[in-house]
Amino acid sequence: MSETVAGARRAVLVPLALAQFLCSFAGSTMNVMINDISVDLKTTVQGVQLAITLFLLVMAALMIPGGKLTDLFGRKKCFTAGLLLYGLGAVLAAFAPGLVVLVLGYSIMQGVGTALLIPPVYILTTLLFQDLLSRARAFGAIMAMGGIGAAAGPLIGGLITAAISWRAAFAFQALLVVVIVLLGRRITDPLPADRGRSFDGVGAALSAIGLVLLVTGILAADNDVWLMLGLLAAGFLVLAGFFGWVRARERGGGQPLVSLAVFRRRVANLGLVTQNLQWLVLMGTSFVVATYLQVVRGYNAIQTGVIFSAATAGLLVSSFSAERLAKRHAQRSLVMTGFALTAAGIGLLLGLSGISKNPWVSAPGLLLTGLGIGLMLTPSVNVVQSAFGEDQQGEISGVSRSVSNLGSSLGTAIAGTILVSGLTTHAYAAAMATLAVAALGGLAVAAFLPRGKATREAG
Repeated sequence: MSETVAGARRAVLVPLALAQFLCSFAGSTMNVMINDISVDLKTTVQGVQLAITLFLLVMAALMIPGGKLTDLFGRKKCFTAGLLLYGLGAVLAAFAPGLVVLVLGYSIMQGVGTALLIPPVYILTTLLFQDLLSRARAFGAIMAMGGIGAAAGPLIGGLITAAISWRAAFAFQALLVVVIVLLGRRITDPLPADRGRSFDGVGAALSAIGLVLLVTGILAADNDVWLMLGLLAAGFLVLAGFFGWVRARERGGGQPLVSLAVFRRRVANLGLVTQNLQWLVLMGTSFVVATYLQVVRGYNAIQTGVIFSAATAGLLVSSFSAERLAKRHAQRSLVMTGFALTAAGIGLLLGLSGISKNPWVSAPGLLLTGLGIGLMLTPSVNVVQSAFGEDQQGEISGVSRSVSNLGSSLGTAIAGTILVSGLTTHAYAAAMATLAVAALGGLAVAAFLPRGKATREAG
């Protein structure tokens, strides 16, 4: 590859990686602002948890439709439109007088903007970096920035909140949007938009409603068990209706929101499950530890953020080693090792928190968790994306990001609901134990991945 081509690819990769950082940052930085926001907006910890979970849920519910829209309107246009909507939502959240406006700007507008801009990030990367090692390097940079955004969000958000205000953290996001838009001017779409494609509105509505009902049911667990069961049952019924609709539309010769063929590839499905569990554990741990340190232990935003620098350091070390590790180890080995380290990190968090009230006892566990998550983010994405050809990248990118963001929202909803139901040391232990079980589940699933290098399945 010539230096000119390599330089052009790096120039494109920078705004794509920054976009992933921005969206991951938005999901975790709120965790250290819980006390400040709840006092300023006269709401509760549960209210802020709702806003965070809704943001992650909107991303998950709309990511598949967002991936399909990239084929219809083009990847560059969707990327730019998503950034602009995200930026407007950040400005609205920065001036929010109450929880409702915060939810509108942060949870809805920024969530929808993310669903528009993230699928193009992964599609463009897959199309521009076609061999395994260069793609591993590119995805390594993107996933590293995503992981760093999630892990460093508490630190950066804590610094901004302590120095200025929680509102300034949203202003920071709006400024970053401007930078990404300017850097993204050099991005060119390698494939033309296909305006002849139809958009499956019914499928989009059914998938979104089903996911919303499921996560809302989990959030209702600490208020009304029967409401929880009713919402969960309704969610599963709607999702069953979605798959029935897709099957009928395919048989009728139409274009469904997502082809059922996407879910018929065993290795890709295993990769999707590992992605879901990685983000469930990462975002669940971030919310639970940050909330516990602030609400139960009484630490402020900057103190909580500094403690999370251990997780950021772990992610930095392992994520930026993605290319070198991909050359030496099978992706199955990397994912399994990542889950094992993550489970061990959560075990340390639980064990050490019981012997000392010093907040720094959380650092070793967070460091190990960060190392584990960073180690497996890239190989899991490679497993999924590499299983499909160029013509299906829009579809699988939407599915992949939807599954990952669903994991994020489930982590915040499940572990967060366990914690806020009591806001005690016992509730913290129960929430973290739940996340440890999820990490061990991911380890078990990863054991079924192929032992060799990633290959494209026939299908």
